[in-house]
Amino acid sequence: MKNRLLLLTAAAALPLVALPALAQTNVPLIPREKIFGNPTKTAGRLSPDGKYLSWIAPRDGVLNIYVAPTSNPAAAKPLTNERQRPIRQYFWAPDSSQILFINDKGGDENFLLYGVDVTTGEQRTLTPFEKTRVQVVGISNLVKDRILVGVNNRDPKWHDVHSLDLKTGKLTPVLTNTGGYAGFSADRQLAIRGAVKPRPDGGSDFFRVVNNQVEATPYESVTLEDAQTTQPVGYTADGKTLYWIDSRGRDTAALLAQDVATGRKTLIAQSARADIGAAMAHPRTGRIEAYGENYLKNEWIPLGNAVKGDLDFLKSRLKGEIAVTSRTDADDKWIVSVDPVTAPSAAYLYDRKSKALTKLYVTRPELEGAPLAAMKPIEIKTRDGLNMVSYLTLPPGTDPDGDGRPNKAVPMVLLVHGGPWGRDAYGYNGMHQWLANRGYAVLSTNFRASTGFGKKFVSAGNLMWGTKMHDDLLDAVDWAVKQGVTSSDKVAIMGGSYGGYATLAGLAFTPDKFACGVDIVGPSNLNTLLKTIPPYWEAGKAQMYARMGNPTTPEGQALLRERSPLYKADQIKRPLLIGQGANDPRVNVAESEQIVNAMKAKGIPVTYVVFPDEGHGFARPQNNIAFNAVAENFLSKCLGGRAEPIGNTLKASTAKVEHGAEFAPGLKEALGTR
Repeated sequence: MKNRLLLLTAAAALPLVALPALAQTNVPLIPREKIFGNPTKTAGRLSPDGKYLSWIAPRDGVLNIYVAPTSNPAAAKPLTNERQRPIRQYFWAPDSSQILFINDKGGDENFLLYGVDVTTGEQRTLTPFEKTRVQVVGISNLVKDRILVGVNNRDPKWHDVHSLDLKTGKLTPVLTNTGGYAGFSADRQLAIRGAVKPRPDGGSDFFRVVNNQVEATPYESVTLEDAQTTQPVGYTADGKTLYWIDSRGRDTAALLAQDVATGRKTLIAQSARADIGAAMAHPRTGRIEAYGENYLKNEWIPLGNAVKGDLDFLKSRLKGEIAVTSRTDADDKWIVSVDPVTAPSAAYLYDRKSKALTKLYVTRPELEGAPLAAMKPIEIKTRDGLNMVSYLTLPPGTDPDGDGRPNKAVPMVLLVHGGPWGRDAYGYNGMHQWLANRGYAVLSTNFRASTGFGKKFVSAGNLMWGTKMHDDLLDAVDWAVKQGVTSSDKVAIMGGSYGGYATLAGLAFTPDKFACGVDIVGPSNLNTLLKTIPPYWEAGKAQMYARMGNPTTPEGQALLRERSPLYKADQIKRPLLIGQGANDPRVNVAESEQIVNAMKAKGIPVTYVVFPDEGHGFARPQNNIAFNAVAENFLSKCLGGRAEPIGNTLKASTAKVEHGAEFAPGLKEALGTR
């Protein structure tokens, strides 16, 4: 979810639109392209047999997959040739003969699965069905010639399981999902062993599957309270142990091992502060050897001695946040990423036997030596006593004593995460670095409903969109003002998806709290949002209704209307910038159009930018750079920070300014150069 930039001298820095206090520190302005452009290399992987390395890198400006012999990374060659959509997810076939990747068209999230032969470069579409979305159900290094995939080509709401022959490309039906199951789990022999089905109360029922038949009675059930924090996560190779992440009988999700024969569960790991959310399993046995505890920062904790020495060695040699991202079948070589936060992240090849580390690449070498800012983890109390793990980044040069507070108040951007069932975490964050470099403190807070901090914290957000969830954001701002980070009249709110909703809610429900807002793909009308979600979200509807409001009841409709910023758009009095992907399957383009039209009807200024080849966010760097160019000039007028001129960024993108170019500095002029 990390690097780059040549240090600019003050004389070489790009021209500034505004000169706030930050400019006095002579901190070079980092060009947007170096933060939001394509990484030089990323997503390094080892083939299961250890013969090849792979990574994602630009080819003619579009992210593609490259492959090289492990013995000679310099001999890398491009394997794919995508011309429009960047490849962002890929994995190796178990026999190391091909690489598999998924991609969509124009951000519609109808992901198809593709396979590319490593030797010949021949590419095939393995799920050749329009308007479908593939799921990987099972992949195992014990079964080399096939994988299990789910495809919703029979019924767009539900995925049927197929066996995919990786050599011939043949799809063979395994289990037809006529029972409304949300998903299936397979063991290391690729036998389907489990199914999960949504319950009307928002919980889940778990069923055994025997000979591809789902049993009639669930063997485990969870209510809404535990639905976000309890699920099976994988079998050992012998099929005798099933691991669970499980919050039943506790607040935070623990790691449990279940004896499949007896049903007995054994506690493996737990934390009082955070859910156990990540684990390292041996590639051959499937036994978990370490787990991650992520509260303020992620910490890898070994189970026994299998990888303890390796983790200790890596921590002693690499400074930053460490993650093992790939392991060979023989487990003799790993790829390890390290994120220093204030420098670009890097990837290393680690030979376990010789304890040798070889640097493979720096993700964004252009940022080496750039004035990247530290991120400080903090805890903020809500008005009703909840604890919010939060992350603060200050403009370079404003915190000379390193106490996490600027020497005088600076403008601030409250950057709100999406989901809302997700979380902000510690690490390099391009948005934080960009905004801090422009002269702003950046605060990201895990408000109630954020995941990772136990089920009570998630459930505290039930039916609280726009009320207590919004109060949490206001409490974070008040904390920052009280601590001297910022002043109450110099705070902007910004975010995507739920963060976009929070932006709209901030300006509509609390119109005097924020100086301005930047909304990216945020819903404005919660009733229409829930009417237009993708059909394959059917399994999650009951839980969404329980946590947001039920649009099928009069009471639910009334609640959702009350929490919809659209109906208080006439209260907005501060500048608003909206960015939207035209093909967004989650937050339909109408969500942005509705509130823009409502504001236009009332004569309230709003700037609206649409990208016809994007969906839920901006995947193409040209589009991301263009929107952020508009955003930073918009913020410079609102908060007084620095901005790199918009320049030719719009010309390089597909951006369409549908309304309000005159309200964003430099936008009309930039449109005139297209």
